[in-house]
Order: sequence, then C-alpha cells, then structure tokens
Amino acid sequence: MLSSKVTCNSHGQDSSYFLGWEEYEKNPFDEVKNPNGIIQMGLAENQLSLDLLESWLQNNPQPAAFKNDKNQSIFRELALFQDYNGLPAFKNALVRFMSEIRGNTVTFDPNNLVLTAGATSANETLMFCLANPGDAFLIPTPYYPGFDRDLKWRTGAEIVPIQCSSLNGFRITKTALEEAYKQAENQNLKVKGVLVTNPSNPLGTSLSLHELDLLVNFISSKNIHLISDEIYSGTVFNSPNFISIMEVLKNRNLMNTEISKRVHIVYSLSKDLGLPGFRIGAIYSNDKLVVSAATKMSSFGLISSQTQHLLSEILSDRKFTQTYLSENRRRLKERHEMIVKGLQKSGIRCLQSNAGLFCWVDMRHLLSSNNFESEIELWKKIVYEVGLNISPGSSCHCSEPGWFRVCFANMSEETLVLAMQRVTSFVESTVKKNHMSRHQQLLNNRNSRRTKSLPKWVFELSFNQREITVDER
Repeated sequence: MLSSKVTCNSHGQDSSYFLGWEEYEKNPFDEVKNPNGIIQMGLAENQLSLDLLESWLQNNPQPAAFKNDKNQSIFRELALFQDYNGLPAFKNALVRFMSEIRGNTVTFDPNNLVLTAGATSANETLMFCLANPGDAFLIPTPYYPGFDRDLKWRTGAEIVPIQCSSLNGFRITKTALEEAYKQAENQNLKVKGVLVTNPSNPLGTSLSLHELDLLVNFISSKNIHLISDEIYSGTVFNSPNFISIMEVLKNRNLMNTEISKRVHIVYSLSKDLGLPGFRIGAIYSNDKLVVSAATKMSSFGLISSQTQHLLSEILSDRKFTQTYLSENRRRLKERHEMIVKGLQKSGIRCLQSNAGLFCWVDMRHLLSSNNFESEIELWKKIVYEVGLNISPGSSCHCSEPGWFRVCFANMSEETLVLAMQRVTSFVESTVKKNHMSRHQQLLNNRNSRRTKSLPKWVFELSFNQREITVDER
C-alpha cells in the first residue's frame, strides 16, 4: 500500500559509507566516557575554526538577538513570511564572499543565485532542472558517496562513472571522458552533462587548468551541461591555488555565451565556514530559465530568514572574512601535515593533495588480496578492531581496491593523535602477522620439497614409526 519510492532500494543507505556511521553511532568515542569507542573519521566536517565564529558572535551580539545596528528589534520582520527569492542582503553578501574566496578574479551576480537548504538540495534541484528520469550525468571517480542519493534517488537520473586512475593521481583525461560518454551510449542513456567536485571529495585535490579546459571543450563538443560543485573552494591550503570554472569561462571570453549558460556552480557554507547545521546552499547559473525553475523548486527547502540575516551580517564584515579565510587555511594545512606525517610513520602514504577536510589514503599494501572483498575485510577490521570509522574507496566508486578517505578536521588534535596511535599499532600487528604467515608458508614449502625428495621407503618408514608411537600412547 506504499509508493514505489518508499519500497525501492536506490537511496544508497546500505553503502559502507553510511554503515560506518551507523557503527560509530552505536559506540562513539569520548575521551572521558568512552575512550575505547570508535573515532569518527568518516565525517567531512570542519570544526577547526568555529572559535573564530564564536568570537565574532560575542563581539557582535545584535544579529543573533535579532536587533539592527540601532539596537532595535527586527524579530517580527524576520519571523513573518519571506518569499523564496531570499533576503537581498544575504544574497549580496554571499556572492561577495564567493568572489573573495576566488581572489576576486571573478564576480557573481546575485540575480543568478538561487538559495537552497544545503548543497544536497542544490545538486538535486539542478538534476530536476537539467535531466529527465533515465538521463545520465558523467562523474569522475572516485566521487562523494552521497551523490548516489542526492542525484538519483528522487530524480530518476543515472550516473555513469568517468574512470580515473592512480597512475596519474586520479586526474581527468580526454580519453576517460570519451569512454564514459561511449559507455552511456551503449547503455542507451542520454548524457545531459558532467558533474565534478572542485576541489575533489574524496581526493582533496583541486582541478588543474588543463582539466578545466578539457571539461569546457568536452561539454561544448557534446552540447551538454557542466555542474561544478565548489563547496570546498575555501579549504585550499596549499598550491596550486583554486581555479573556479567561472574564471576559465572569463579568461576564454565565454561569458554571456551559450556555453556559459550550460555551466552551473553549486556552493555551500557547510565546509568553508563549518556550518552544515545552518543548511546554507546555493546554485549559481547564467541560464535564466534554470534560475527561475530552481527558485520555484527552492520553496521545498528554504533557508530560514533568521539564518540568512545572521549570515549576511557575518559575511558583510570584510575584515572578519579575510581573517577567517586566512586562519582557517593555515589551520587546515597544519592539521593536514599532522595526519600525513602520522600515517607515514605507519608506512601508509596519502595522495598528494592541497585542499579539503580529508586525505585519500593508500592502504593497498595491507590488503590480503587485490580485490574489493579484501578492501571491505580490511575496512571492517579498522572499524571494529582499531576503532576508526573511515570510508572505503569502493563506497566512493573507486576502480582500484585499497584506497580510503580519512577525515581530519572534525576532531580535536588530541583525538587525532590517538587515532594515529591506533593506526600504528594496527599496522605493526598486521605486518608482524603477515611476516609470520609468510615465514610459516616458506617452512611448509621447504618441508613439502624435502618430503617429495625423500625415497618412498623412507617416507613409509617414518609414517609407520608415527603409527607405532601413537598406538603406544
């Protein structure tokens, strides 16, 4: 008696990405109450700079108290109905902040901005605007596991992977793009566009200018769309600097062209400001029809007027935003170096990265066999025995077993130190077991060769002697 949506299994909740969260919630680490619990390293959350926001709120109590700069209450104004276009003050502040993150190399028109309840809503809304049920989007692997839910579950759209390889650091190539497009055609899927995360989740790398040019050329030749999910744009802490797809369009004189109308940006304050609970997301598009339709759809997931007001005040403080972005990047870089060095001491290397709240970690040498069954086996040991919830590469649709996403910005420094100690102990134990296993296998092989080389009568005599010994006992 229920709808097919209720009874279908296309949400992706049974992915190891979500299952790891469930196990964490059953036994969460607490340094006092549960020191042996599971440490959450599967959550890409930025808790490193919340103190900066808290300090701003202490020094600027009026916005949170719903008062203006004259200390007059604006509670009623915010509490009453607001249309779904959003508060102009907030949209203006948000586009200025987006430009600031990009070094003011590009500017954004607030009239092209659609507010949504987080990036999840923004991505799904774009799917509704750009694709019909059964149409496909191409996405480079590995990609964020939540896309299987966000892009497909309610829209009926399909995902075709662009297979990227560790041989070139999982970079996008023209060959990989063409192969994915051909694969979609072979499956009788109409390709409506490409979606990329820049910087990448889970890789923690920003797209190069070469890759961005490839993407623009590709969508131009195929007459399809490009969605650039840039929610980690403010987390770039190392060179090379972040390059937005809008900057590429500007430098190639493609603004206000038909190609620019097929390029759309998703943004959020969840990662850069560490405010996922505020549900601040946005779509930026040069296509007026997309903006109009997405604005109508946003009525199903609005941002509260109170939240918009508070954030407009914070983002309008240019001195604060400049200080915040600089200090947040410094802290991310410091924490990133800490986890990379901690893993290196255990003999584990990370993909060289320059952004994000996580590392893409290579544990292929710890697999019992080179397959995804062994990857899940290793993942379960890390969750249940080591007490760390990390995300296996298979949940990110990585084509190579043995890679894992490990988050580092959602915990204290002390907790990260403990996590690294657990990893070191686990690796040392695993290496020791593997060494003993190989040693035993060598002994067995030697004994087998010796037995085969003995004359038959010696073997029979030895066998009979053992029988006599057993009978006597």
